[in-house]
Amino acid sequence: MRSDLRIAIVANEKRGDGNIELRLQSKGYQVVTLTTPSSVMGFIYSDPPDVILMDLSSPDEAFLGIIRSLKDDFFFSTIPVIGMMPEPAAEFFDWDEYPLDDFVTFPLNFRELFTRIVLSLRRLRRVFDNNPLTRLPGNTSIQRAIEQTVGKPMAVCYVDINHFKQYNDVYGFAHGDEVLRMLGRIMSNAVKDAGDGFAGHIGGDDFVFIVPFDQAEVVAGRIIANFTAVVSELFNEEEKRNGFFLAHDRKGNEEKVPLMGVAIAIVPTDSPKIGHYAKVAEVAAELKTLAKQSHKSCFVVDRRKY
Repeated sequence: MRSDLRIAIVANEKRGDGNIELRLQSKGYQVVTLTTPSSVMGFIYSDPPDVILMDLSSPDEAFLGIIRSLKDDFFFSTIPVIGMMPEPAAEFFDWDEYPLDDFVTFPLNFRELFTRIVLSLRRLRRVFDNNPLTRLPGNTSIQRAIEQTVGKPMAVCYVDINHFKQYNDVYGFAHGDEVLRMLGRIMSNAVKDAGDGFAGHIGGDDFVFIVPFDQAEVVAGRIIANFTAVVSELFNEEEKRNGFFLAHDRKGNEEKVPLMGVAIAIVPTDSPKIGHYAKVAEVAAELKTLAKQSHKSCFVVDRRKY
């Protein structure tokens, strides 16, 4: 969590506590204190802070209205608002009318306040980054995880489902979504079994997992085996016997589509040529094209010596 966070303290002029500002600045936070209700929204609209601390020790309607205004605004509602109030007031506070994200009580325990600030931001980051379907970390977390592996004996592995679009077209989005959830679970469990790693969902039928390089092929093999076993239950006996299901191409012609499988591209990240996140994705795209040519589940490892 970066330490240059920008925090706005909203407090009645008579109750403003300079000590709070100093303690926050001692943590490296940039702090501004706003004491007049009319200045608060203008400041936030022109230069939104990362977190708002609101002194509710003697709340008035103008300050309480700021909470509602922020939370009714689809853009600014994402800014965490942490209330500071006397402990007895918390019991009777109208949480529905004034939807705070968290609160601390006076006298302030600054260690608790710092923790609440960090947790609020982390909670917000998870909510916005995780894929709503699989609940796996999304693109921001994936990029960060990949950047942390560059130069280390790790492997970034891109996973893609063969013939997922045709399956979605024939069987519908509800069944397609279940396939994505299933692959997310299978992949996460395989990574956990490896003991150390990361699993994320880029979107659609594109996933990423990261494990130590010496575990990559084992994990990929486990994902393929488990996906193959489970996916067979999605097709009827005739389709399984034939090894294909019937779909239609863009021109409306009937075609025989192989049963779904997974293609996995394994990119070692300690190669001299892998010096940036974008290069990992570029190499993975090449490998995934090779893996998908077989139309069956398989993985391809980049073993080139650059």
